[in-house]
Amino acid sequence: MYRRPTGQMVIEDFVLPFEGKLDANNRWVKLAKIIPWEQIENEYADLFPSNTGTVAKPLRMALGALIIKERCGYTDRETVEQITENPYLQYFIGLEKYQIEPPFDPSLMVHFRKRLDQKIIKKINELICQSEKHKDPKDKDPKDKDPGNPSGSGNFEVWKPEVNKGKLLLDATCAPADIRYPTDLSLLNEAREKTEKMIDTLYNQELGLARKPRTYRKRARKDYLKFARQRKPHVKAIRKAIGKQLGYLRRNLGTIDFLLKRDGHGNLSARQSRELETIRILYAQQREMYQTRTHRIDDRIVSISQPHVRPIVRGKARAETEFGAKVAISMVDGYAFIDHLSWDSFNESLGLKQAVEDYKKRYGHYPEAVLADQLYRTRENLSFCRKHGIRLSGPPLGRPPLDSRREKQFAHQDMRERNAVEGGFGVCKRRYGLARIMARLKETAESVIALQFLVMNLEHRLRLLFCHFICAILKTYKDQNYTVYAVI
Repeated sequence: MYRRPTGQMVIEDFVLPFEGKLDANNRWVKLAKIIPWEQIENEYADLFPSNTGTVAKPLRMALGALIIKERCGYTDRETVEQITENPYLQYFIGLEKYQIEPPFDPSLMVHFRKRLDQKIIKKINELICQSEKHKDPKDKDPKDKDPGNPSGSGNFEVWKPEVNKGKLLLDATCAPADIRYPTDLSLLNEAREKTEKMIDTLYNQELGLARKPRTYRKRARKDYLKFARQRKPHVKAIRKAIGKQLGYLRRNLGTIDFLLKRDGHGNLSARQSRELETIRILYAQQREMYQTRTHRIDDRIVSISQPHVRPIVRGKARAETEFGAKVAISMVDGYAFIDHLSWDSFNESLGLKQAVEDYKKRYGHYPEAVLADQLYRTRENLSFCRKHGIRLSGPPLGRPPLDSRREKQFAHQDMRERNAVEGGFGVCKRRYGLARIMARLKETAESVIALQFLVMNLEHRLRLLFCHFICAILKTYKDQNYTVYAVI
């Protein structure tokens, strides 16, 4: 059940237990004015079609708590404690007056992330970025009076060809998950230990067995530690250790299947059941790579607790391979939009056409230029951009001309402007946690990634509001014929 609030409150209506009022210039108060709470309300209310049951938390409380967490880098428990102690944070999440009790339990943060999934967060991001969009009145079709118009309206529209404006920045990055660096041997050892616990859970003395099935756990642990203590093991030693762990794991899986077929066995928990299916896939993949002497396989499992995580080969100097979700974004005037998010690796150059069409849908016209790296300069993308009068950054295909000074100047300028999207990735990773996604579930991790770009856009919007304020002050001084000296 979901009960709509009677109306969105303003700062003057917030009641404090002591005399005084909240500061209207506080950052959280300004941030609350930027977010279109009422426009998002319908999307959130549709998640609760039933009119029965416990009343759900309002949208402002759910989204506001998630924004506070990602903006400040708190944990779920710390977020609730900060909200309980700070009246500005309580106003930000929509409380009408200050209260000493926590507004909700920290466990509800997981449900907030599930309800506000990636699609809803992307819609919210669009609404926030569209409110900053300014249209130039010169671009509108002029309407002049026509005295000879037989329709009697007196107006006619002068057709004006569409002009490309603005620049679209494209790039992709990886959002690494919070997992241990996966090696084949460590994964097999973890799977073996989990299967041993499953055997302990399934075994029951009432099964009618003479003794408990053997697992050889002490010997398997000894073999693993013997290899793990080697500083630089040889290739043959690695292969031999993997073969031993595969044998132990095969025996454990056979024992589990044997116990599951007998009546009266113990019951595995829901988490153990999910991990058992993941371990079966992991064993099949590791066995195939061991037999074929390869190190590549499709949909490779790199984490038993997070089986959706995949290796993403980036070829960077710091880490050639990262483990997480790959995100392709487009950036316009400092605002970032997620074009595609996937846990499997993909070619981001295939999304150039869709990114350009989304740009036209947002702003009503195609961009003047698309700034991207060399990977996007395929013949198909070049043909598409040439068809719509869009300049794609980078040198043209084929032999360079004799006098390529103009092309070099364009390429250098494009490279300087494209640093904005690289800097956006750096800020999002260092400041908002994109460098390590702590959420463990697939849907909640996707929600966290979308929220981090949303918070980065909100911070950019706050900086623009400050710039508009400074420009208004400078304009006032200029109108009063004062000499203004500004250091920027």
